[in-house]
Amino acid sequence: MTPQEFNQGLLAFLDRSPTPFHATREMMQALLAAGFTQLAEDEVWRPEAGGRYLVTRNESSLIAFTLGHEPLVSTGLRLVGAHTDSPCLKLKPHPELVQQGYQQLAAEVYGGVLLNPWFDRDLSLAGRVTLIRPDGSLCNRLLDFRCPLAIIPSLAIHLDREANDKRSINRQTYLPALIQGKSTEQFDVKAEVLLALVREEPALEGSRVLAFELSFYGTQPAQILGWRGEFIASARLDNLLSCYTGLCALREAGGEGSQWLVCNDHEEVGSASTSGARGNFLESVLLRVFDDHGAQARAMARSLLVSTDNAHAVHPNFPDRHDARHSPVINGGPALKVNANQSYATNSESAAVFMHAAELAGVAVQSFVARGDMGCGSTIGPLAATRLGIRTVDVGVPTFAMHSIRELAGTADAFALYRALAAFYALPSVQVT
Repeated sequence: MTPQEFNQGLLAFLDRSPTPFHATREMMQALLAAGFTQLAEDEVWRPEAGGRYLVTRNESSLIAFTLGHEPLVSTGLRLVGAHTDSPCLKLKPHPELVQQGYQQLAAEVYGGVLLNPWFDRDLSLAGRVTLIRPDGSLCNRLLDFRCPLAIIPSLAIHLDREANDKRSINRQTYLPALIQGKSTEQFDVKAEVLLALVREEPALEGSRVLAFELSFYGTQPAQILGWRGEFIASARLDNLLSCYTGLCALREAGGEGSQWLVCNDHEEVGSASTSGARGNFLESVLLRVFDDHGAQARAMARSLLVSTDNAHAVHPNFPDRHDARHSPVINGGPALKVNANQSYATNSESAAVFMHAAELAGVAVQSFVARGDMGCGSTIGPLAATRLGIRTVDVGVPTFAMHSIRELAGTADAFALYRALAAFYALPSVQVT
């Protein structure tokens, strides 16, 4: 795969994945096309040596794995972790508002959103809908309106002279999105959602929408930009870029080892859910693959997890917000993320294993350490390390404007991370003696 082919695939994946549900479906379809077999949590599993499997939970988290012919207690596991969710504005259950004659939809802030860039953007809606059919059965459907439906207009500078100096955003009153002018009809989100679903699937005629999980997203597509095409601009680079790099590496993985891809939902809000990294999803899958706890414990001691989540690139306009010796630059390669207080799970052993894999792939590695007087965020890495006792290294592609509706990364870095992960999957051993 060439860097250009990889990046075009990444752009398409980003555009087709406006929500964790859509991202999970995209990954599942790609893995099924690559010969993976889908498993269901409510069925009996009979995984076989040499098999390639995937399982989803809540339609928003995915675990895929390969099983070599050698015993797992001997080879250990090579795991890559990422998360499917991104900060956004999620529609409230009863979002319809009428103010000054305008129809609006109210949203709740999900995660640590950088809110200012959401104003004056062409917004659409996507997510999951749960319906009841005429026969009384329940079903889920994914929905993406795709076209611009809403906007959150800024207040003019003439009416807020301090907007450029002291603007603060009230999450309750400033964020309702404008969807329609004066109308004699009361806007009904559920009715509009059902109409959209029936257009795509006429068999749903007569069904009723019971609940939904819909999010606003910016309709501007992902694209390559820069004078020499050095950058990728898109929503949800944090952390769908990592999901895609892991997906591509896993599809091509071979050998006698066991390679895993773990993509959890809800990282941006603390991971405390059935499909988040604090839940038991990964542990449950591991328990069904291993014969007993003892075998699993022995395998974990020979395993390593690469937790992939974007890193903060040093910003040319704000260099004082970074530690001068640990300031990764865009297109300088993936960054090892280190924190003495274990906000990142990297240690010398796990860092060395990843650096070795990167060297084999011809990939340069940078380092990120937050300033001592600033926080650094967190990843799923420490959570998995704590729950499973597995050695873990945190790495990420340097990124600008993290948690904005439009983030920026490097065209060389995503491909470099993919190559490093492919080399990691191919390592005959991750042991350090």
